[in-house]
Amino acid sequence: MAVPVERSASTAVPVDLSDDAAVIAALRAGHEPTFAALIDRWSSAMLRVALLHVSSRAVAEEVVQDAWMGVVRGISRFEGRSSLRTWVFRIVTNLSKTRGVREARSIPLSAVHDERDHAATVDADRFLDASHRWGHDWARPPREWAPEDSLLSKETGDVIRRAIDELGPRQRAVITLRDEQGFTSKEVCATLGLSEANQRVLLHRARAAVRARLEEYMDRRLVTR
Repeated sequence: MAVPVERSASTAVPVDLSDDAAVIAALRAGHEPTFAALIDRWSSAMLRVALLHVSSRAVAEEVVQDAWMGVVRGISRFEGRSSLRTWVFRIVTNLSKTRGVREARSIPLSAVHDERDHAATVDADRFLDASHRWGHDWARPPREWAPEDSLLSKETGDVIRRAIDELGPRQRAVITLRDEQGFTSKEVCATLGLSEANQRVLLHRARAAVRARLEEYMDRRLVTR
């Protein structure tokens, strides 16, 4: 995603992206490598947030680009009342809501209904039935993974990303912000307009669904070894 920024004469290496003050100073100085690094780090998550309110991926991509232009135009006025990341995600949230209204599609996130967001956390057949001596206990408990399972491998990362993409929109947005972007629960609630309790339930269900997909993947690997 190419968003033009005024070039600066400083180093071509981005500043430490975990240092808000340094990043803000670099953006205000027109430091293009830092801006490009932020685009690479945040755009995918911003796209998922935008998709909550607009009709298509193409429109969401336009919203994300507009949001980055808003960052360029507004960084000189940013007062630091929130983290830079929260400010940027609020920009994309507000723009996508506005665009969604124009498309006569936007509804509050709390009213977004997708059956995937309300699916059972774990399949019922993972538990013993009520007639069993240990009814409702695990029939097939979650499997422990050893380090050699290579959970950080590229292939496993692809499994995780596909699992997240298959979640309902609210679960997808919450797990993206919490587990991919490192947002706190308060930041997620502020960005998406969720209650703390709702955010917690969505995150729990999303993590459980992703874990289930990982279990399937690991089981297939064991069979093929």
